[in-house]
Amino acid sequence: MPFQKKSNDGELVLDLRASPGIPAELAPKLGYAPQQVREGAVFEAATLGCPHCGSCVVLNPLRTRERAHCFKCDAYICDGCAILMSQPDYVHSTIKELKDLVGSGKFEMIGGSTAQPVLRPTGDK
Repeated sequence: MPFQKKSNDGELVLDLRASPGIPAELAPKLGYAPQQVREGAVFEAATLGCPHCGSCVVLNPLRTRERAHCFKCDAYICDGCAILMSQPDYVHSTIKELKDLVGSGKFEMIGGSTAQPVLRPTGDK
């Protein structure tokens, strides 16, 4: 089967039918509207994997603003990577490229984050 944009997508299901739910004052801090996670609710949402940092993003069905998209990857990215991508000194890279660099043994990650790694050559050839 050929690669499709949605190949790395998944689904999150919070089944609160046998639960008191998440308290209304806590729900927004966790990224939910209170009615989504009240007692007895079943919350379902699509997820996507950010190709830049590797994080899993829950696609809130109540979100109205547009999702960030990377035209180099031809994929949706998380909000954090969208902010980094808008910076003038941004260098495009993906989590797969970082994995390949570190996995080759030629570099080690000594700081930063998966979205903005700080790499050091190991000296291996």
